[in-house]
Amino acid sequence: MDKKDANYCYYIVGKNIKKFRKLRGLTQEQLAVKCNLSTGFISDLESNTYRSISLPTMYLIGQQLGIHPKRLLDDLDTKDE
Repeated sequence: MDKKDANYCYYIVGKNIKKFRKLRGLTQEQLAVKCNLSTGFISDLESNTYRSISLPTMYLIGQQLGIHPKRLLDDLDTKDE
C-alpha cells in the first residue's frame, strides 16, 4: 500500500495488531475475547477490510497486547509489508 494513501494508517494499525498478536501467541479469537470485540472485527482490521478504528479501541487492543497503543502506528519494516 502506498504511504501517501489516506488509508495507510489503517493498514499499519492492522498489520501491527497482527504482528503483536502473533508475538504474544494469541489467536484472533483470543484477542477478540480479551477486548470484548468480535473475531470478525479483529480479522477485518488485520486484513485491511475494515477501515475505521476508534482511539479507545486502539488503546484497549494495545493494553491487551501489552504494548503502548502508539506502537500500533509504528511504520512497518519492509520485511513485514
